[in-house]
Parts: sequence; structure tokens; C-alpha cells
Amino acid sequence: MSRTRGYKKVENSIVRSIGRFFRSVAETVASVVSRVFSGGRRKLTIMVVPHSQKRVVNFQTTVFSLVFFVTIVVVIFASFFWFSRRSIVTERNLAELQDDARTARASLDQLKDETGNLLKAAQNFQAAFSATLSLIGLDTGASAEKGTMQNGDLSSLFSVKETAQGSVREIAELQRLTGYLENSVQPIQEIGKLLDSQNTLFSDIPNMWPIKGGIGHVSMPFGQNRHPFTGQWYIHKGVDLSTYRSGDAILATADGQVVTSEYDPGFGNYLIIKHKHGFYTRYAHMQSFRVQRGQYVQQGQVIGYIGNSGVSTGPHLHYEVHIGSDVVDPMKYLNIKVANNK
Repeated sequence: MSRTRGYKKVENSIVRSIGRFFRSVAETVASVVSRVFSGGRRKLTIMVVPHSQKRVVNFQTTVFSLVFFVTIVVVIFASFFWFSRRSIVTERNLAELQDDARTARASLDQLKDETGNLLKAAQNFQAAFSATLSLIGLDTGASAEKGTMQNGDLSSLFSVKETAQGSVREIAELQRLTGYLENSVQPIQEIGKLLDSQNTLFSDIPNMWPIKGGIGHVSMPFGQNRHPFTGQWYIHKGVDLSTYRSGDAILATADGQVVTSEYDPGFGNYLIIKHKHGFYTRYAHMQSFRVQRGQYVQQGQVIGYIGNSGVSTGPHLHYEVHIGSDVVDPMKYLNIKVANNK
């Protein structure tokens, strides 16, 4: 029991000490606030003494009023400096934006110039493309009637009226150019197919010069000639091509299959190649073969070498072209390749 009373005394003592502490703090705060308010309500007299003989001006105010006035003045000056700084920064940003705008305008002017050059190039392309389509018979409407052209293709690009907004004109022109180029895809694809079919046809027709590198000359043409041994007139059924030496490579003049590979007392070593469309080619007086009977060859493939075998006055290639049972002048077909390369 006595121990419990001791605990309570200690507890009451602690509570009283805390209470005294908070009362002391509260009294101190109240004293400070009272002093501040009493000092703030204290009257001050401000005297303005002019250097002349004029009357002295007195102003009466309180400390609170003076502090409030000073605070207002400080806030006004601080606001002035802050807005001045913001104005300088804004002006600097505006100058940068103006520089960017000038740069963008210069780029836009350059873009307009390039657009004009593009449209001129497109006009030239249209004229050449339309002429090409007309020549090869693939006029699909891109170069059709004049009225149709003005409604859809590049000619309309050069009759667009100037509008108040220049950019609208350029955009419209580019859109029409895009449409024209998209419509040109199909004719170009058809040209590609036509060229591919023509290349296939040319590879099936014996039109390549039969000596590698395009060397050699015609030592005896096709047709009526004097026989080099008898001196009598006879019909030469091919052309003789000479390089003045043996060993030059002989090429297949078209795709085909070797149907004959043998030796003949007159032709010497010779090959016959069967091609499509009824064509046959003969290569005679060869030194040696690079292919054999039954083998398929491609145009430009080496099939043998120039020699002097058989009845021959010197190293040369005797070259013939047959269509079915008819013998034709090989130079007519060799000229196809020359005309095609012009």
C-alpha cells in the first residue's frame, strides 16, 4: 500500500512539473506577443525637413503601419525586377523564334524551288514516257486524249491556278504527281514484261556474234562467191569469219541443243545446234569441241575453238543459219544484235 502511495506521489510530481513548464512557455509567448503588439502600436513621428524655409512636414504612424509600408514597397520592387527579368527572357525567346521562323521560311522557299524542279522533270518524264508507250503499243491511258490528261495526269500540274495560300498549290501538285506515278507503275511493269519476253525471244534466235569478244572479220560472205580451190563460182551457204589464228573461242549464238558433233572431210570438226522456232546453226572447221551431242547450251556459252580442219585455206569459222530446210544469210540475224545496241 505504501509503495502505491509512493508511485502516485511521483506521478503527481511529474504532472505538476509538466504543467509548470507549459504554463511558463505560454506566459513567455504571451509576454512576447504583448510586447510586439504594444511596440507595434507605438506611435512614430516622421519629420520631413526641407532645405528651404518651407514648413516642416510631420507624419505620424505606428510601427505596424511602417512595417506594412516597407513590406509593400519591397514586394513592389521585387515584382518589378521579376517581371523585368521575365520580359528579357521572353524577348530573347521571341528573337530565337523569329530566327527559327526565318530559317523555316528559307527552307520552305528552297523546298518550293525543288518542287518546281521536280515538276519540270516530271513533265519531261511524262513526255518521254508517253512517247515510249506509244512506240511499243502499251498506251494504257497515261498518254491518251488531251482532255483526259488534263483531268488526271501531269499536264494538270502546270495549269493549276495560283491561290491565296501558296502551300495549298504545292500540296495539290505533289498529290497529282503521286497519283500519276502510281498510275505509271502498271505500264512500266508491262514494259518490263515485254522486254523480258523480247530478251527471251532474242536468246532463242541466233543473233549473237559467234566469236568471243566480238573479234574477227568476214573473210567470205554469204551467197555467190568464187571457190578458193577451184576458182569457179558457187553458192556459199554461210559466212566465213577469220581472226587470222586458231584457238579463239566460239560461242553459241542462241539457246539450244547440240544435235550433231562430228568430223566431215569438207567441214572438218563441226557442230549443229537446234534452236526454237525452227532455227539451226552450224559451226565448221573447228579446232576442238567444248560440248557434246545431246547437250543443252545457252546463248554466249563457249562451244569450241576456231581451227583449220577440213577443206580450209586457213584458220576461220564457217557459220551457217538454217530455218527448217532453208539456208539464210546469217548476217541478217547478226545485224539484229547490232541494231538492238544502237
